[in-house]
Amino acid sequence: MKIKNRPEYGNKPNPLTCGPDMTVLAAVKLMAEKNFGSIIVVDDDRKVLGLMTERDIFKRVMAPELNPAKTKVSQIMSTELRKAKEDDDLTDWLRIMSNERFRRLPVVDADDRLVSVMSQGDFVSYTWPQLLNQVSTLAKSTVSKNSQQSLIVFGVIAYALISLLIVVLAIR
Repeated sequence: MKIKNRPEYGNKPNPLTCGPDMTVLAAVKLMAEKNFGSIIVVDDDRKVLGLMTERDIFKRVMAPELNPAKTKVSQIMSTELRKAKEDDDLTDWLRIMSNERFRRLPVVDADDRLVSVMSQGDFVSYTWPQLLNQVSTLAKSTVSKNSQQSLIVFGVIAYALISLLIVVLAIR
């Protein structure tokens, strides 16, 4: 399924953005006001330049004791970002994000302008109903053949899904 075809995708709030010359302090205040854990850094054409996360602030401002009122977002932002297109496959990006261990994915249009930001949690919540449906279908088809094996398989799958949910909730 394409990212843009998920019903929830159209209801996502606009991404929180700032320019590269904004101070870290001003960006942090904006993030706190909007309750965001990151901010996308864009140019005047909404092209993605970077991403500043809470972790960037801790590691690159607080730990080296830089002054957040004088430090520009461009000085500490992460610049090597992966970007998706709205026509990209949802499950492909979930796999990539999981394998490469990043949690935020800017979604851009054909002109490389920021449209949205997807988090790993968004992808999991979007695919969760599909996973449950597959487990249910598997369980129904195998219960009649051999109920003892089916219960074991279903238990293992349920345990894995619950564990995944706990990890995703802990990440948020």
